[in-house]
Amino acid sequence: MTLPDTAVDPAGADRTFQVDLRGLVDLLSHHLYSSPRVYLRELMQNAVDALTARRGLEPAAPVDAFGIRLYADGSVVRVEDDGVGLTEADVHTFLATIGRSSKRAERIAEQRGDFIGQFGIGLLSCFLVADEIHVLSRSASTPDAPAVEWRGRGDGSYTVRTLPASARPRPGTTVTLTPRTDAGEWTRPEQVHALARHFGSLLRHPVTFDDGTGSPGASVNPESAPWARTYPTPGARSRALAAYGEEVFGFTPLDTIELDLPAVGLKGIACVLPEAVPAGRRHGHRVHVKGMLLSEQAEEILPEWAFFVRCVVDAESLRPTASRESLYEDDTLAAVRDALAERLRAWIARAAASDPDLLARFLQAHHLAVKSLAVHDDEILRMLLPWLPFETTDGHTTLDEFARTHRTVLVTSSVEEFRQVAAIASAAGLGVVNGGYTYDRELVHRLPEIRPEVSVADLDPATLTAHLDPVDRETELAAAAYLALARDALAVFDCDVALRTFQPASAPALLVDSREARHERTRSQLAREQEGGLWGDILGALRQEAPRAQLILNQLNPLVRAAVAIDATELARTSAEALYGQAAMLSRRPLRPSESSLINRSFLDLLAHALRKDS
Repeated sequence: MTLPDTAVDPAGADRTFQVDLRGLVDLLSHHLYSSPRVYLRELMQNAVDALTARRGLEPAAPVDAFGIRLYADGSVVRVEDDGVGLTEADVHTFLATIGRSSKRAERIAEQRGDFIGQFGIGLLSCFLVADEIHVLSRSASTPDAPAVEWRGRGDGSYTVRTLPASARPRPGTTVTLTPRTDAGEWTRPEQVHALARHFGSLLRHPVTFDDGTGSPGASVNPESAPWARTYPTPGARSRALAAYGEEVFGFTPLDTIELDLPAVGLKGIACVLPEAVPAGRRHGHRVHVKGMLLSEQAEEILPEWAFFVRCVVDAESLRPTASRESLYEDDTLAAVRDALAERLRAWIARAAASDPDLLARFLQAHHLAVKSLAVHDDEILRMLLPWLPFETTDGHTTLDEFARTHRTVLVTSSVEEFRQVAAIASAAGLGVVNGGYTYDRELVHRLPEIRPEVSVADLDPATLTAHLDPVDRETELAAAAYLALARDALAVFDCDVALRTFQPASAPALLVDSREARHERTRSQLAREQEGGLWGDILGALRQEAPRAQLILNQLNPLVRAAVAIDATELARTSAEALYGQAAMLSRRPLRPSESSLINRSFLDLLAHALRKDS
């Protein structure tokens, strides 16, 4: 931008920005629009808005009186409409001024909500595929209005000519582009037709396409939106909506939820995915505004927990961003999001009340999504918590079935704790639920709100060990020496050793150790190592008395009975270490380096002992 010399420029005088149009086009292509293909959407959008304005001038005209005609033969791309058209003054005011839209003119200001475009920069997108834009327009405001020709070039220059009315016999506008050689990907006839179908399949005005071969023009939008049609039966409507969802998204929906929000003129469908998706993975939704496709990746139309559906909707009152490729976050969008969420809740409630087979198939695929919703939604909690599947000591089952046989439900705080105790707890008749997965522990604790006769408590190691039978005094005394050696061998792991009897007898040992206790012991060890330093003082201040781990040996197991009878001191220590290592691996928790070393050492020592004995 060049400024006059300040010596001759009056102090404080206003100056005008000078725009480098080529730089602006580059900015649009790399930062505003996602792809050059949007040029056709912008041209079609301008044509739709012109038709809307024409309809305002002639409301009594037949429904199909005005339309849009597309033409592409490889050498030119042309978009023609029967819209309101432009006068010469309109051309100077709106086409030659970046950022100003004719839809803001006072004569149609009260109709602004009927238009898709709001920003007045869409025509510049044509420079993404062409170096010159040719516009021929004739206004519908007066019967004898002349035609006006405007030619805009990528360097920022333009020319305007007034032509006889015969140059364009009917009111409306024709935009013609001569594509650059590097834009062939987006301007080939078959591509133009595909883009027109992609963006305009739900437009309410007739749109046709001509490829210049002499064949009749093909309709871009031969049918109205499926939710706008009439069907002979509700079943036929449901099948048609499901077929449309499959055509759009490429999967057969588990079910189709019809969406209708009259307050914002929104209609559409939500297709329930037939298979589970990763938690928190949000799918994009197809959003049309007044029939024109706005975005295929509009995540913001639904709340995060609704990742089990994909939607296609057409709305009247949603506001697009400047690029018209996403939605503007405002109060209207927030209200729409809440209303659509309520529609999904109502569908879940309806399935729970009247279609148990559909509900079962839905929960089998999307129980995690429902769990995330139930945590924050009391209504969904009351309806579906008893039917949600959980991992329990009775296998994968619903809480309702589990509570029938276990009036006291115990829940672990982690997956590894559940795996440590599952077999033993099941044999002891305890009902334990794995609370280590996302939402599970919190939801299980809310079960008494739905089933007051059931009590829920966190599983405490003491609760489990209390259900293990003690051995008789004589057996305890006979094993005392071995137990003392085992405790000494495992002292490095802060692990106590006890002898009990429990089922199944095939389990030689049970390692009872919580994650919190291991973290506390690690913190205490670091505090001892750093004693005297600042870090050691901090860890010492945080130190708590952590419960020791417990290795519980099963007297019913033949291997344990043989081990406690060992007289050789070193062999007894090695067997205790091996039993600890085997129990640690069965718990499926990550092994510490010292534990991995112990497992290897004890295995080799036992192997060496066996070889010596054999030789």
